[in-house]
Amino acid sequence: MAHIARLKCPFLGRIPAELTKKAGASLFSYSENCPVMSQLLAHHASTKAEEAETAASQPQSPSKNPSGQAQSFKCPFLKKLDVQKNVQPVTDPDTIRVNGTSKTRPSVADKEFVKDDGFFDYDKFMQGEVDRKKADHTYRIFKKVNRIAEKFPYGENYAKLDSKDSLPPGQPVSVWCSNDYLGMSRHPNVTTAVSNALKQHGTGAGGTRNIAGNTTYHESLERLVAELHQKEAGLLFTSCYVANDSTLFTLAKALPGCEIYSDSGNHASMIQGIRNSKVPKFIFRHNDPQHLEDLLKKSDKATPKIVAFETVHSMTGDICPTKELCDVAHKYGAITFVDEVHAVGLYGRHGAGVGERDECLADMDIISGTLGKAFGMIGGYIAGNSNLVDMVRSYAAGFIFTTALPPMVLAGAMASIKVLMGDEGRSLRERHQSRVRTLYGKLQAAGIPVIHTPSHIIPVHVGNPKACTEVANQLLSKHGFYVQAINPPTVGPGEERLRIAPTPFHKPEMMDQFVDALTASWKSCDLPFTVNECAYCKKTLNFEEASSLQHNHQSCGAKGMAVGVA
Repeated sequence: MAHIARLKCPFLGRIPAELTKKAGASLFSYSENCPVMSQLLAHHASTKAEEAETAASQPQSPSKNPSGQAQSFKCPFLKKLDVQKNVQPVTDPDTIRVNGTSKTRPSVADKEFVKDDGFFDYDKFMQGEVDRKKADHTYRIFKKVNRIAEKFPYGENYAKLDSKDSLPPGQPVSVWCSNDYLGMSRHPNVTTAVSNALKQHGTGAGGTRNIAGNTTYHESLERLVAELHQKEAGLLFTSCYVANDSTLFTLAKALPGCEIYSDSGNHASMIQGIRNSKVPKFIFRHNDPQHLEDLLKKSDKATPKIVAFETVHSMTGDICPTKELCDVAHKYGAITFVDEVHAVGLYGRHGAGVGERDECLADMDIISGTLGKAFGMIGGYIAGNSNLVDMVRSYAAGFIFTTALPPMVLAGAMASIKVLMGDEGRSLRERHQSRVRTLYGKLQAAGIPVIHTPSHIIPVHVGNPKACTEVANQLLSKHGFYVQAINPPTVGPGEERLRIAPTPFHKPEMMDQFVDALTASWKSCDLPFTVNECAYCKKTLNFEEASSLQHNHQSCGAKGMAVGVA
């Protein structure tokens, strides 16, 4: 509420602070019509979900004083509103979701978690949280699969799945869900570069970039990623999670009065940076330029604004309308922060991502990417103009206060990027897309409920966390195929899926065996098969049609794609 006090609104100034706090959800419904409150109330809409729900069920008019007597004034910006709008309470980060419902965290006063000696029982509380995950079948058991570099995409399975059909330890299995999309982690140029740097410089960096950890490798790689994305400068981070979180937080806190406009499907790393910045945030519908424009229209022209979105969405396989989103952002004076994590190395002539493929790199003000997926290493980066990158370098805590990436990692990353920027990279990308189309067609022909996407990611809808885990376990224990079950919180309840990511090295005969095994596991779990049509326009779709952005966003009159269930 400190921000509200600083606004010195002549109308809010007459309302007691406690009443303002409890009326948070109602004030949020009015904020878009008020030139003052629209700047900050999006963030302060509610302090807790319970308070928001109470305020909604017992609305209090801001035109009354604590005694209930009406004031003689009315806000001139709200005169045009005859009816209060119904809005959903703003979800507070102090709320956790269990089985699709909001459940507030237990109070310290809850006797269930107080021991006989009066102290809080930490072990009981932690065990209860774990049991909660197990009860709704979203508890995660990490599969132990050691990849075999010389036999990519195979690995040795050491997972124990409590099944009589489980494979013996060390049994070879094929991996179908890796983010090492092009197998670059075992490319001879990459492994040689890593080995040479290891022998020459050792295993670690020795410190932060500012204290003994900076090398020629760091600066060479930063120049290379800038060149790749046609930008002036680049900056390395220990991961792209850190790159997204730190960059968005730093920029939002530094820009005076900054607002952030975020795609509803953005990755947790972006959400974390935006949330921590505590600046006003506005969520636009997933991949919807028109909704973004509707929100931006209401902002002051001079207000600094960041529009943040991803090109390829990792769990849905969507590809955003990159050019359209950038054009809308720039029309209203915003800068764009574009996550290309699942696109770098895979799209564009030089592997710079969707921006290069769609010829709109110049429209992307800040690009974030990873070294840990298609490039086969670890680490993240941003690329942009030199002033912006230098500002982030100088202020971002996630960059400053951590040990730098070691030279051997950077040497391998440079080798990988150089391969993928050239003819070999173009050949790998072409073969990769071909294999994706082949597997998509085989899954579709078998009636597996493939979610139609335009990218290299093939999601298979399950819709039940228990069944999703069981299908994945059967594939591994009975058939030797490793696909990870994707359950909440990675996806929402009811959106549980298998996420399949074929590489250029998954041959058609391997795919036939995989589809047969998946079909058998699907039947064993009594899951429904599908009709191969768009659930909206009822047109039978092949891969090329399902991959078309035009079909996804325009032709069938729907914002997304789905499949009909038989």
